[in-house]
Amino acid sequence: MLYRRFGRTELQMPVFSCGGMRYQHSWQDVSPADIPQKNQDNLEATIRRSIELGINHIETARGYGTSEIQLGKVLPEFERDRLIIQTKVSPKANPQDFRKTVNTSLANLQIDYIDLLGVHGINNAETLHNSVRPGGCVDTAKQLQAEGKVRHIGFSTHGPTQVIVDAIETNLFDYINVHWYYIFQDNWPAIEAATKRDMGIFIISPSDKGGHLYSPPQRLVDLCQPLSPMVFNDLFCLSHPEVHTLSLGAAKPADFDEHLKVLPLLEQSDEVLSPILDKLEERAIATLGENWYRTWQQGLPDIQSTPGNINLSIALWLGNLIEAFDLTEYAQARYNLLGSGGHWFPGYKADKLQDYDLTESLKNSPHASTIPHRLAKIHERLGDADVKRLSQQ
Repeated sequence: MLYRRFGRTELQMPVFSCGGMRYQHSWQDVSPADIPQKNQDNLEATIRRSIELGINHIETARGYGTSEIQLGKVLPEFERDRLIIQTKVSPKANPQDFRKTVNTSLANLQIDYIDLLGVHGINNAETLHNSVRPGGCVDTAKQLQAEGKVRHIGFSTHGPTQVIVDAIETNLFDYINVHWYYIFQDNWPAIEAATKRDMGIFIISPSDKGGHLYSPPQRLVDLCQPLSPMVFNDLFCLSHPEVHTLSLGAAKPADFDEHLKVLPLLEQSDEVLSPILDKLEERAIATLGENWYRTWQQGLPDIQSTPGNINLSIALWLGNLIEAFDLTEYAQARYNLLGSGGHWFPGYKADKLQDYDLTESLKNSPHASTIPHRLAKIHERLGDADVKRLSQQ
């Protein structure tokens, strides 16, 4: 395993982290007696394999249902100082609720302290305010830090880049969990801001949210040759020294194997990546047209300024991924979260496009005349029954 300094935490972080949202029994809390032994055995085997490989960062969240309590049955078997344990707790309007939830996490995990406590889901102005206001959740986290229950404080986010940068600029956080990978690079300014603050940078679910790369379409497989799409995406992320670790949502011990192929490639990442990046860009330009490829995001209004609160940026982005890389299954799953994802995935689909006039909201876009037609085609191709976030299931 390779390790990178995790910003000002000074932790030596493995370049892969064992994320805890795919191996747990349930997304809802259930009695330990109701957790099947087969599932528990698989989780424990996954953790043992992770640590055997040198992936000693185990990452979970209070919102991941039975993940914490199942981890609590295996973590005490290892030397505590060999592990980096991270859990995440959603911001609360009442900071005492935040404290109570952190204590629940400690009890579930059967540990005395949390190495990395993340405020889970600073996704908009409200969750940022509840986190950083005087007497808010971060102040409570710092109290827990003074009590020895927490070592370092960070945050995770699915929010817009400006909200992320605003959170970083408070200088209250030691690290960040953020979305950034080949198909979605919009948050690079946030990574730059975090780097200036010497924060640890953890990339959320690059194999899942980065395109469902556990089951990639054949077109993407062909474009990423001689690498698999998963190895390509890992290498793309880790070729940037600002990135310290990638979350691998292992569901079973063998799920680490493909990722390990990245390690010997890191010293030659530029040489390996360059021809693949060229192929991907050539394909995108050939299918989308160079003008649209270069300028489609220019002048798009935010969700609040769009009639019907349609999430234009997400819808058009997903349409691009279908056309360029055949990421239809991924695009359909993400598109149908719109309308039910709350602040984790805000805005709505274009299912009522005929009811709205987008002329004024698109006045700054060079593609104002074609975007409504594009949206209609995207919805026709992707629109289906609403999808719930995993934690809502």
